[in-house]
Amino acid sequence: MNAPRRTKFYRDKRNGKWLGVCAGIADYTGVDVTLVRIGFVVAMVMGSGAPFLVYIAAGFIAPDKPSELSYDTPDDQKFWQGVRTSPRRTVRDVRSKFRDIDRRLADVETYVTSSNNQLSREIEQLR
Repeated sequence: MNAPRRTKFYRDKRNGKWLGVCAGIADYTGVDVTLVRIGFVVAMVMGSGAPFLVYIAAGFIAPDKPSELSYDTPDDQKFWQGVRTSPRRTVRDVRSKFRDIDRRLADVETYVTSSNNQLSREIEQLR
């Protein structure tokens, strides 16, 4: 069986009101769920019954969000929403963070391995 993917649309019944479609759309797009619900209501008022039929169809066709895909922190949620909306930008951001970490680590290595007399004295005082 395939593992659940974070980049797929799921109904979010845990955060939903009825079938979890609006909560799933909000989770997938990164838009606040209240705005999605308001948009749905406006579409219902402005249009015919098509938005309701699409909602019902999505409610029955889209799978439930697996429990293992729940977010531990708001940062996790923000990251995965970014992956869904712009995978290339997310890859670029992750690479940038790794370059920054690598640069900072190189600075620490340079500081520790340099012939820093003050650092040597501090280490000797600790012994």
